[in-house]
Amino acid sequence: MAKIFYFRQVDLHDYIIRYFSRWSVSVEDSAIAADVLLSADARGVDSHGVIRLTSYYGSRLRKGLINPMAQINTVKETATTLAVDNQNGLGHPGSHRTMLKCIEKAKESGLAMATVRNSNHYGIAGYYAMQALEHDMIGISFTNSGPLVAATHGKKAVLGTNPIAVAVPALSQRPFVLDMATSIVPIGRITVYQKQGKSIPSGWGINKNGAITEDPTEVLEGGALLPLGGPEIMRGYKGYGLALMVDIFSGVLSGAAFGESVSGSGVNTAANVGHFFAAIKIDAFREISGFKQDMDTLLTSLKDSPKADGEERIFIHGEKEFENADRAVTEGIKLSEATVKILTQCGIEDGVPFDLEPLKVE
Repeated sequence: MAKIFYFRQVDLHDYIIRYFSRWSVSVEDSAIAADVLLSADARGVDSHGVIRLTSYYGSRLRKGLINPMAQINTVKETATTLAVDNQNGLGHPGSHRTMLKCIEKAKESGLAMATVRNSNHYGIAGYYAMQALEHDMIGISFTNSGPLVAATHGKKAVLGTNPIAVAVPALSQRPFVLDMATSIVPIGRITVYQKQGKSIPSGWGINKNGAITEDPTEVLEGGALLPLGGPEIMRGYKGYGLALMVDIFSGVLSGAAFGESVSGSGVNTAANVGHFFAAIKIDAFREISGFKQDMDTLLTSLKDSPKADGEERIFIHGEKEFENADRAVTEGIKLSEATVKILTQCGIEDGVPFDLEPLKVE
């Protein structure tokens, strides 16, 4: 049975900084990237956490496909808008700073929006939306990505998993944090089923001919994921529409790549990923305490609504992730045995040995 390793968050944070510094990324930028990656692992979104350190970021830095010393460049700016070129740098630092600028503009104008072009994978979308919470604002974050998802009635991957994140503060309840892909599942889930020799549920993906398949290999080799909702009979065109919307805001509006032109992790060209951010100052619309109280009322009413037979709890979006993060503070960041093996092997190859002592191993 595979082991689970638990590490101190501060130790992993230090290691990530050392790893990125190996590729000439500044300590400040490395620290921001470490915050985003560890936020993903702490919240239970391990597909976007430390597992990507060497396999995605390290791989592309090694090949010269990410500019380690990039500085964001403002292309256009108004009182309420900002267009940024990330100069092919890591997605995390440029996105973090752009969202901060969005928040500062919203403090003055009530609402601000920003786009980023010429970027790379930025981790979990929810991280940037949640930056707005401490300022009593609503945060929004979109990004496009390499093509993995077919259009409804199509048979080829033409859109990314293009996530949507919205964060809204409440009073005593946890904030509402929607952070979701617009595909029915991430591609990593298909890979897991393939490695385990299992069939995937019908409706997750299609083969190269556009037919729904339960064979994960057919999805991975010339097939595609289906959009959120699945096939048309399950109204998958809604997920298709959401994925396209994200690509318009993130890619077309920003001047980044879009659709099939976004480079995926296995493509040896600059990714030119695009992002979109927005910050909404709540008290530009109504008094903040009343808003938060009403959010509590709404969220509580949902959680207290009648449960289906056999169910004990109704969750609000982000609630499970906040509880995961709370546990990570005391138990440490949980990494799979496979992830630790990858970090160990790549750490040796890249000259940054993964020499951390785990808190415990299960």
